[in-house]
Amino acid sequence: MRSALKFIVVMGVVSLLGDTIYEGARGVIGTYLATLGATAFYIGILMGLGELIGYSLRMAFGYLSDKTRAYWFFTFLGYALILSIPLISFFDEIGIVSVLILAERIGKGIRSPPRDTLISLASKKLGRGISFGLHEALDQIGALIGPFIFFVVLYLGFGYKTGFAILFIPAILMIAFLYLARINYPEVETSTGVEKAKLDKNFWYYLLFTMLSTAGLANFQLIAYHFKLNSIFSDEIIPVLYSAAMGVDAISALISGKFYDRSGLKTLFLVPILTFLSVFLAFGHFPIAGILFFGLVMGMQESVIRAAVADIVKAEKRATAYGIFHSGVGFGFFIGGAFVGYLYETSINLVFLYSLIIELIATAFLVKLLRNF
Repeated sequence: MRSALKFIVVMGVVSLLGDTIYEGARGVIGTYLATLGATAFYIGILMGLGELIGYSLRMAFGYLSDKTRAYWFFTFLGYALILSIPLISFFDEIGIVSVLILAERIGKGIRSPPRDTLISLASKKLGRGISFGLHEALDQIGALIGPFIFFVVLYLGFGYKTGFAILFIPAILMIAFLYLARINYPEVETSTGVEKAKLDKNFWYYLLFTMLSTAGLANFQLIAYHFKLNSIFSDEIIPVLYSAAMGVDAISALISGKFYDRSGLKTLFLVPILTFLSVFLAFGHFPIAGILFFGLVMGMQESVIRAAVADIVKAEKRATAYGIFHSGVGFGFFIGGAFVGYLYETSINLVFLYSLIIELIATAFLVKLLRNF
């Protein structure tokens, strides 16, 4: 158990450093591209294309990881592509910078399924809920550090390129910690071959639950738009609220992960409840409470919802399952953003109704899963 905990912590540090790099970049990449002459349409297409590629590749590389059992190879490859972000410091041509941005998203698509599989294989005795929760909590620290680095760099009067160049430091440390994780990998659950297991109906019920519960959630960008449009909070306060949500995310991941290890899949009933409450409160009369509930949901999304895949799917097909799962979650976020954004233009009450109905349907699939599991 001690070796498994050490591995989870080291992998969490790897994700912390990775998030420091690409979350830091995501906070400024729009303004940096603007300085290179990019239009809003260009930036929108580029970022949307990056997310589409990243999520689409997860299914393919999840399957390839299981087929070849080269989990570590694809994990290293995916993390290595994060180096494309500090490489931006050497270029000011919009085309090259765009390719480097897309390369990082490709890396995300490559590494996510095999990395989650490795964590699941190592965490059986330690507890999958707390393992994924600890990993997410460390990951979120990086999401806070990265934007702060660029804040300091720009505040002190240095340019964007200096900020990108500084990111070579966490990038080198990231690869070093990933190597440390590899040599200390304590696999306690084995994967013997892709032919010996299939994705049964329980997995598909679970996929529908996760897609629908995610589709009922309003993303922070829409919540921030609501705050701005209605002058609920000032411009400088809105990023602080996002940071607060990410802090709650980290705490939620740890607590819900521990709770999941005790109560199992029943813990997931909290997800649709908290999701609806986050929408109802954020767009209603208790916006700060809504932000806190949003953080609670995101913490569960990245911990117990990921952990449950390992309890539903056998080791032989787990990377394949994680690839499909991540793609499904991405599709859920897309559907949720589209529907909530469209309904918001008509009536906030329709947003509430949509979220309530979609979460009730999601709950029905969870009930179906638990009856068969």
